[in-house]
Amino acid sequence: MLTPKQEKLLLIEKVFLLKSLGIFSDTPENVLADLAPLMQDMELEEGTVIFEEGELGDSMYIIYQGEIKIFKANTTLAILKEKEVFGELSLLDAESRSASAKANTDCYIFKIDQDPFFELIDSRPEIARGFLKMLSKRLRILNEKFDKQKM
Repeated sequence: MLTPKQEKLLLIEKVFLLKSLGIFSDTPENVLADLAPLMQDMELEEGTVIFEEGELGDSMYIIYQGEIKIFKANTTLAILKEKEVFGELSLLDAESRSASAKANTDCYIFKIDQDPFFELIDSRPEIARGFLKMLSKRLRILNEKFDKQKM
């Protein structure tokens, strides 16, 4: 079974984790200190389903330890590892999940729910800017892949 830390992570450790993520790398630490308390820790055993394709989403997840498999039906879309995020679009809208996620190994992850996140970005727009920057980067990468496939 997973043996991360027996105690919960300290606020400063959560801030450093958030700062290490691409989505929040440009966000000042004092702003991340407001976001860190929203992080709910979860210990998952290998094989635990986190969410399924088609379910309404209302939270984002951050991997602290372990691997998460993102898949549709029997097709693996990605294996995500430490310091990666998934489900982040659900922080912006409560649409249905486009894929399923499950623990590929024993995992220690953090969950951030949509409602408290919205309350925070009302007072801390820097967090929303980080999301917009990340989404723009992903869109550019997809556009480049699409352009290469047309050739």
